Amino acid sequence: MPSSTYTLVREAITTKRIVVATYGGHVRELCPHAIGMKNGKEHALFYQVGGTSSTRPIGPPGSKQNWRCLDLSKLQNVGVKDGEWGTAPNHSRPQSCVDEIDVEVEY
Repeated sequence: MPSSTYTLVREAITTKRIVVATYGGHVRELCPHAIGMKNGKEHALFYQVGGTSSTRPIGPPGSKQNWRCLDLSKLQNVGVKDGEWGTAPNHSRPQSCVDEIDVEVEY
C-alpha cells in the first residue's frame, strides 16, 4: 500500500499542483513530474521552483539544474498548493530517477 506522501504527490501530478515539503532540512517548492519505485523505494522526479537546496541554488525558470530525484520517505511536512507549474525542456530524467513509473505528468 502506498504511503500517504506517495498518494499526495501522485495526486499533485495528475492535477499539476505544487508540492511544498522539507527535504534534507530545506523547505522546497516542487512540481512533481513522475512517481513510482526505484530499488524498492518510493521515488519521484520533481522540478524545483522555490525554496532552497543543499546541493546547488535554484536556477532561473526553465533551467535544467532544477530537476530533483527524491526519495519520498525523506520528505517531511508535505502539503500541496496551487501555483505556476514549473518544468524544463529536458524532461529526460524519469528513467534514471524512477525504475517503475506509476504516473507521469501529461503535457
